[in-house]
Amino acid sequence: MKMTTLSIKDIPQQWVALLLKRAARNQRSLEAELKAILESALLAEIGDHRPATHAGSAGSSVWRNPAPLRVGKKRIEQIALEHRQRFPRPIVTGPSATDIIREDRDSH
Repeated sequence: MKMTTLSIKDIPQQWVALLLKRAARNQRSLEAELKAILESALLAEIGDHRPATHAGSAGSSVWRNPAPLRVGKKRIEQIALEHRQRFPRPIVTGPSATDIIREDRDSH
């Protein structure tokens, strides 16, 4: 897919500050956040309401790699809170992550 560079001039500083906060919240660069916003708006325009998945790398797009339809959104803080409520004490039984990874690597 051929890529094009867009330039937008005279953006209010308040918008830039809000976009930077949003990008940080979503752990994206400003460029990746703007691409995700554009992708989401364009998908909505064609009636596809899947969340945009652009993470900043060229070509990583829902357009070519459709993600399964998700209903609703949760921030990572909400997911962590729910997890802590479901599992108030750490799980101490079972294999460690290191053992699981080592076993998987050894099996290939």
